[in-house]
Amino acid sequence: MDLHFGDSKPTDDERAAVDALLGPPESSWEGADRSDADLRWAKGGRAARDRRDLLLPGLHAINDRIGWISEGALDYLCRRLTVPPSEAYGVATFYAMFSVKPRPATVLHVCTDLACAAAGASDLCAGIEARLGLGSGVSVERSPCLGLCERAPAALAIKAGDPVRTAVAAPATVHDAVLAASTPDSAPEEPAAAMAVPQAGGDELVLLKRVGVVDPMSLDDYRAHGGYSALRRAFELGPAGVIREVTDSGLVGRGGAAFPTGRKWQATASQPDHPHYLVCNADESEPGTFKDRVLMEGDPYALVEAMTIAAYATGAHKGYLYLRGEYPRALARLEHAIAQARARGFLGDDVLGQGYAFDIEIRRGAGAYICGEETALFNSIEGYRGEPRSKPPFPVEKGLFGKPTVENNVETLVNVLPILTMGAPAYAAIGTGRSTGPKLFCVSGSVARPGIYELPFGATLGELLELAGVREGLRAVLLGGAAGGFVRPDEMDIPLTFEGTREAGTTLGSGVVLAFDDTVPLPRLLLRIAEFFRDESCGQCVPCRVGTVRQEEALHRIAERTGAAAADDIALLREVGRAMRDASICGLGQTAWNAVESAIDRLGAYE
Repeated sequence: MDLHFGDSKPTDDERAAVDALLGPPESSWEGADRSDADLRWAKGGRAARDRRDLLLPGLHAINDRIGWISEGALDYLCRRLTVPPSEAYGVATFYAMFSVKPRPATVLHVCTDLACAAAGASDLCAGIEARLGLGSGVSVERSPCLGLCERAPAALAIKAGDPVRTAVAAPATVHDAVLAASTPDSAPEEPAAAMAVPQAGGDELVLLKRVGVVDPMSLDDYRAHGGYSALRRAFELGPAGVIREVTDSGLVGRGGAAFPTGRKWQATASQPDHPHYLVCNADESEPGTFKDRVLMEGDPYALVEAMTIAAYATGAHKGYLYLRGEYPRALARLEHAIAQARARGFLGDDVLGQGYAFDIEIRRGAGAYICGEETALFNSIEGYRGEPRSKPPFPVEKGLFGKPTVENNVETLVNVLPILTMGAPAYAAIGTGRSTGPKLFCVSGSVARPGIYELPFGATLGELLELAGVREGLRAVLLGGAAGGFVRPDEMDIPLTFEGTREAGTTLGSGVVLAFDDTVPLPRLLLRIAEFFRDESCGQCVPCRVGTVRQEEALHRIAERTGAAAADDIALLREVGRAMRDASICGLGQTAWNAVESAIDRLGAYE
């Protein structure tokens, strides 16, 4: 593709897709008819440059309408935003859900990641491809985790058009997946979010208490079950009082880093530079993770309320909710919830009549695991490639658009509601002294009842798997997803806390618990993990860019050889793993070796 402005013209549909987002062009510099504008001056150039952050939504608009992004469409979008085409091309090719080459209007994403691989995703893909054949008008793409692990194997069909249509098949059969791709409007409706919560309706639940109980489309039903009482309490306490409650509760981030939430909020609130921003990280892409999806689908108003509280406490008036592109139902639920909250005075210029202004904008991701890293997420929102930034400066000083920013994931934010309604001491009494409150665990794989489980910190791995109904022949359990570590079946007494898993030589991560029985070939599983990190590395730093490739190559060789040759490659793996862990810019490269290392050392994977 030509990386300069070329002579390619957008089609009428492509132009309409961009104009629907940006409005009609004001001058010929932006692509208007020359008869309507004077080429001697560029009207609105600075304003157009200030809209660089609309590049990702613009790419989505074209891809949703057409199914791929042509040179003419990209050129037109670049003219509208005054973005160099070379930079926009780099952004468009960064995301797995976009294509800059012609493809059918319908794309069927079939998950081939860990839970789905163990559930027969390979045979499913082969069956779908055989059924559809050539010239079907459907592009079948093997996909990383779709966040539907409790219903593995899973497939997601996306049919471009106005409007774009989607359909999910999970657990998928060849027939269901083909039906979803060919006639998405006729595909069976997805089961309610509560079906992913085996404990739904239980009195012991705190974070999941409304999932399956309230109508996720009804603001009145949400309020009837305690909704917005936490926000009213926040206005009574004031920003400093809210931060004090969150700090005293001991709440730490639930995304895996376990940084104290109160400290992050206080650091952001105290920054003299304005404006401040709030970013909700709803881009959970870790294989095996689906808790945030269930919360957003089953209790969307809780997230809207929690974001409002976090913004109020940190002095932010604009919030961005960065949502996985693979979550169409969560997108629809949140768009409805935000619109209803805005219409009823729970968002907008005067929230609840308190003189505080706050609003939320949803930004869709497009299939990039690395955008779960907070600074890569900021770059993605701003219209750049989703590559991590070096720290310092930290986001609380210079984050989104170079301004102080607080970033939390969905589960972390939703924890703020019970902290304010029950009080910090009562919340801190749940769990353990160093890991307070309830925790959500995503259990899938070789269990009878996969789904989201809510337990207080300190419960053991064995207790969790007993609830989920672990099957006979348990071979290994992967904690923390692809970036986590394996444990043996005789290590079921590991306490599920950040410190407990750390002392056991593994990690809790975001709460992934993937069980594998002896029917799952461990070497093939490790190879899939290596392939995942190779594909998802952003390529910015050499240790990760090269190391993930070398790791995959070594695992391929080990699978084909034994004895001394395999031992040499295991030694190489350790050397490469140490280099990635010590020298990579972000957590992707730093953790890419974890699961493989634990499988070799704890499970004797290649003995």
